[in-house]
Amino acid sequence: MSHHHDHNHTHPHSHSHIQVLTNVNTAFIIGIVLNLLFVLVEAGVGLYIHSLSLLGDAGHNLTDVGALAISLLAFKLVQKKPNKQFTYGYRKTSILAALLNAVLLLVTIGAIAYEAVRRLLHPEQVEGTDIAIVAGIGILVNAGTAFLFMRNKEKDINIKGAYLHMMADAAVSLAIVVAGIIIHYTHWYWLDPAFSIIIVVVILISTWSLLKDSVRLALDGVPADINVDDIQAAAEQINGIVRIHHLHVWAMSTTQNALTTHVVVQSNLTMQEVQRIKEELKHTFLHHNIQHSTIETETEEMYCKEIEQC
Repeated sequence: MSHHHDHNHTHPHSHSHIQVLTNVNTAFIIGIVLNLLFVLVEAGVGLYIHSLSLLGDAGHNLTDVGALAISLLAFKLVQKKPNKQFTYGYRKTSILAALLNAVLLLVTIGAIAYEAVRRLLHPEQVEGTDIAIVAGIGILVNAGTAFLFMRNKEKDINIKGAYLHMMADAAVSLAIVVAGIIIHYTHWYWLDPAFSIIIVVVILISTWSLLKDSVRLALDGVPADINVDDIQAAAEQINGIVRIHHLHVWAMSTTQNALTTHVVVQSNLTMQEVQRIKEELKHTFLHHNIQHSTIETETEEMYCKEIEQC
């Protein structure tokens, strides 16, 4: 059987891709610095006024600093060039980072839930005004950091993960502010843990989609925005193609996808016509968000009817 392999490494949006990476690197660095400063302030005030909710939230925010650092490291590795040991480069680290971030969020949720239940059973006296002021600063820091990721969050699940982390933190801070104000006037100390439980449910719903997407990509599943049937139908419309089989699509990173396929072409075509078909296929695949494609052509006589023979 004659095998024709064609590798497409064209980046039609390479300039905008580089621009996104630059913006994202800056967003992660600003986010890490802002959140680290806030953790120090929150933990310091928490220790000073003996507020367990502020100390707990500072610990929660510290895990987010770690999550942002993991994502930043993944973005740096993604930009490294492929080598003979890692022929695809280190693109996959962005998928692993997304998975790790989802797991970190689940661990954080577990810690908040455990602490909330404990404090519902044994409410502790806290100073409502101080809690509200510090948590108010937290809203600004977390919402501000989330805003940095908002524009690119649909382009990459890693950015989406960072955005969800920060929005979840802003929600936690908002609940602490509200609880702090109510506690100040009513001395209902049980409100603090009760608010935390509501937030845990909200975070859990948003984390579930991130976990599902990152597990799918880690297992080389077809990315959520790609429909294999649509790709096959579009490809088989091309003049000269009899059928397409052995079509595989997977994510190389959280922003780039790859495809391999066998293309059965009509037996009477010239080499130039086969080349035209390949060029048309590449264009079709790019249109469906496939940046890297490997195409093997075969004639109807060569077409292996049994999957085991391919």
